[in-house]
Amino acid sequence: MEIVKTVGEIRDIVKAWRREGLTVGLVPTMGYLHEGHQSLIARSAAQNDRTVVSVFVNPIQFGPNEDLEAYPRDIERDKAAVVAAGGDVIFHPEPEEMYPPHFTSFVDTTETTELLCGAVRPVHFRGVCTVVSKLFNIVQPDRAYFGQKDAQQLATIKRFVRDLNFDIEIVPCPIVREEDGLAKSSRNTYLNPQERKAALILSKSLTIGRQLVEAGERDANVVATAIRQHLETEPLAKVDYVEVVDFQTVQRVNRIAGETLVAIAVYIGKTRLIDNFIVNQA
Repeated sequence: MEIVKTVGEIRDIVKAWRREGLTVGLVPTMGYLHEGHQSLIARSAAQNDRTVVSVFVNPIQFGPNEDLEAYPRDIERDKAAVVAAGGDVIFHPEPEEMYPPHFTSFVDTTETTELLCGAVRPVHFRGVCTVVSKLFNIVQPDRAYFGQKDAQQLATIKRFVRDLNFDIEIVPCPIVREEDGLAKSSRNTYLNPQERKAALILSKSLTIGRQLVEAGERDANVVATAIRQHLETEPLAKVDYVEVVDFQTVQRVNRIAGETLVAIAVYIGKTRLIDNFIVNQA
């Protein structure tokens, strides 16, 4: 397993694969890999001849008071996880490699980034779209793999790939959960034992919402209200948002029809967690 640090190195590796006629998958990550990331890597390994995993804590997607410095990092742990999942190479650049002096070019988006996390993290999606577009240009993969847990990110990347004519297939992958239902997240490591137990309120509340939809409820406000009310039964939980939106546009809907995203963000103590489900109703 090779860990490469420069754009030139990873491009040379991919060019050599291309000369052999091999297909290439890309799994962009910020590292501290868990089973959710590994499911993306395994999916890529199954669908492509070679898989690149990027490990880069992207500074430009963090706001001034967010957890950039505290974000967990362990490249040797990540290396073991990539090997176990079937990846072939790790691209692990320093910030200066991705953003050289006088870097002034960004990829910005509208509509899909106005609500949900975009409403409270104003620089986040510009940072995400910029780094992902750079990774796409550097690696030039056939396919790229993203988890549904970051559903707004997934919708936004699908949109800018379409809008900017990237010749890349975006492959969505389902949420991977702990046995008790908590969505896998690198930020789960911030939770103390009491908070970890309290965090189960996210998946439990979403289950209530999903059951309402499966029982025939189509009023988005009824579903959102039921989820919020259950979240508020947990004393350690502070609700950031509960939203029901069209998955393609990430705009609010009054009725659940077509591909609909039900998304929540909740602070458990100081840790902000997100979760969601997607339904497709005729």
